[in-house]
Amino acid sequence: MIAFGPVPSRRLGKSLGINNIPDKVCSYACVYCQIGRTLSMETGRKAFYEPEFIFEEVSRKVDEARERGERIDYITFVPDGEPTLDVNLDLEVELLRELGIPLAILTNSSLIWSEDVREDLLKFDLVSLKLDAVSEALWRRVDRPHKSLSLGRILEGMLEFRREFGGKLITETMLVGGIDYGDELEGLADFLAELKPDKAYIAVPTRPPAEPWVKPANEDTINRAFQAFADRLGPERVEYLIGYEGNAFASTENVVEDILSITAVHPMREEALKELLMKNNADWSIVEGLLNEGKLIRLEYRGKTFYMRALPSRKP
Repeated sequence: MIAFGPVPSRRLGKSLGINNIPDKVCSYACVYCQIGRTLSMETGRKAFYEPEFIFEEVSRKVDEARERGERIDYITFVPDGEPTLDVNLDLEVELLRELGIPLAILTNSSLIWSEDVREDLLKFDLVSLKLDAVSEALWRRVDRPHKSLSLGRILEGMLEFRREFGGKLITETMLVGGIDYGDELEGLADFLAELKPDKAYIAVPTRPPAEPWVKPANEDTINRAFQAFADRLGPERVEYLIGYEGNAFASTENVVEDILSITAVHPMREEALKELLMKNNADWSIVEGLLNEGKLIRLEYRGKTFYMRALPSRKP
């Protein structure tokens, strides 16, 4: 399912998502990824879906949302892999402009050293760049990149992009527990001061991660990151991304399609799923049926129960 939502986003308000990459083709194998383990590590751009098909699917979702009076703040590329691996990204943006809704993309930044990727990203209204590390050792431990990638080239590509980009630029730094960040937080702050994002988000894992040992960083690490980032950027440009985004998921008349499309990229808490069913005057037997059919899986993380589509990347 290509389009899903709108879903509540802690960065983007109400976001209509686009899943333009199959499960799970990526240039990274991040230990904390909510989609699961990377199945195909790639860095070469190629076509996955026809741009016209993506446009039709998104248009249908936009029409449905407008009929229900649902607000859409952004149409966002946030797929089951790295969105810039899609060589047709520029064509898709060109088509989606017809809908008159701001366009956003959440990228892991791994291909931003490539001029053609930067040119595609320049067409967006909002770009979110992942920045988990500025040291090679930590980058390889947390993001587990494709062996051909160079952190130095990626960081320089981010700075080059910033010099050209006139839209809103945000960054996201994921802090994982059990890691000695040492001087890394100060190094990240120094780089952010040079990058000058409109907002730098500090995040911790809040949904079931790819690796079971992953947990959120402790309060001291989170606070040290905030102090370092705020010192270099100003406190008004640094924000925590550590809370729950809420249960305000959009619903259509097809609740099964809603559940499967949202949970393909966005694990849902049990209470959010119950609220979605209630909106549709449906009961929990639908979820039990999807579990029994092997279409949905139940995950536990830090005392909370989540439900996710049974993707290959989530199989043991």
